Formats: sequence, structure tokens, C-alpha cells
Amino acid sequence: MSRPGKRLDTMNQIELPFMAKQSAKAEVEEPGYAPLSSVWDGEDSELLESMLAFYPRTRPKRILDATVNGGRFWRGSERPVFGLDIDILHHPDLVADNTATPFRAEVFDVVVYDPPHIPNQGKDNEKDFNVRFGLVLSSSKENQYTFTHTYPPFVREAYRILIPEGILFCKITDYVHHHRYNWAHVDFIEAARKAGFRACDCIVKIRKGPIIDPKWKNAHHTRRQHCYWLVFRKSSKCE
Repeated sequence: MSRPGKRLDTMNQIELPFMAKQSAKAEVEEPGYAPLSSVWDGEDSELLESMLAFYPRTRPKRILDATVNGGRFWRGSERPVFGLDIDILHHPDLVADNTATPFRAEVFDVVVYDPPHIPNQGKDNEKDFNVRFGLVLSSSKENQYTFTHTYPPFVREAYRILIPEGILFCKITDYVHHHRYNWAHVDFIEAARKAGFRACDCIVKIRKGPIIDPKWKNAHHTRRQHCYWLVFRKSSKCE
């Protein structure tokens, strides 16, 4: 993963080339057109590369992965990615809360967001789900054990740090918890719209197999074998 800036130990002291004022230069769009399917059954990293070539109006110079975790989206990538995570164990470029970043306004061309896909898990699954899905924090009963309450503050911050016409990519999954279907992708779209984003596209990403809690052998609902990649633009229009 490309690391354009120097990481310091203290969060409020950061040496990054894009923290200073920069002169804007015209960018020439890459020639050619390659259509993108609304259903994807390959790897996330391959899809993300295709999305980065398809949606931004010009080639992105600065990309923020706001939930970088182990950086699996960017393995082998030469994109200018800056990784942020709240968990220092992942060794991101910056350890920080993605709802209150130290970046100046309108600095990133693209922001990528991959929130936890499942709610709190029992002890039997803690190790597996914590590693695979980044469950660093737990959700309280007051928040119905979901992470929906984290969407509004994040999208407001993403809107602030994105340039005009900037792109927000969000990978998200609906799930059933406490015998209730949680429409996470709908909640996120509503939060993003309220923050000022234009919801522009949705790609269904097929999983090799559903996420199944071994505690529940029988379930009277379909098994979630897909997730969504949502596309938003900081603009009044999509195209």
C-alpha cells in the first residue's frame, strides 16, 4: 500500500504533503470506456480498482481508506492510498477516529469506507469475526446492538474532507440480528443523503458463502450471500 506521508506517534502532529496548500492542476482523463457490471463475483480489490477507473471524473491523486484494517483492498495496488484506522494493531498510516479526522477540508479525491458488517458476536466467534470484520468496538443495547448510529457522523466528515465532485465508496451488508432484519445499506444511503451526498450507484458483490453464526442452525430467512458497494458523489448530479 502506498504511503504518501510520514506517520508520527502523536495524532495531532502529522507531516503530510496535502496538509499544506497545493496548486490545482488540470488533469487529463484517461481515454477509452469500459462498462462496469452491477453484479460482481470477484475480489474486492479487483472491483475497487475498476471502480476507481470508472467513477472519478479525473484520476484520483489522494485516496483515503477510512477503515483500512489490514489493507487487503490495496495489496498489489499502486494507487496513492492513505490508510486510517482506529486500531493501532493494524499499523495504519494514521490512528484516528474517522468521524473526526485531523485533515483540512476538501483534500481527498476518494474516500473508501468498510464498516463492520455484523453486530456484536459471542465469545465463540470473537476471534474469527474480530479479525475478519474489524469488530474492535461493541454496540450497546441503546443502539440496538448495531452500528447504524456511526453512519451520520462519518458521512458528515467524509463530505467535509472530499473535494467537490469527490467520490465516496462504501462496502456494506444487511444482516439479521435479534430476529430482526437490519437494512444497513438503506440506513447508510439515508445518512449520506442528509449529509449532502448524491447517491449514484450500487454494485451487488457476491460472496462465496454466507456469514453463519453456528449458534443458529436453522433460520427462517434467506442467508446473506451478498453485500453492496455503494457509490456517492459530492455533487448535485451523478454524471
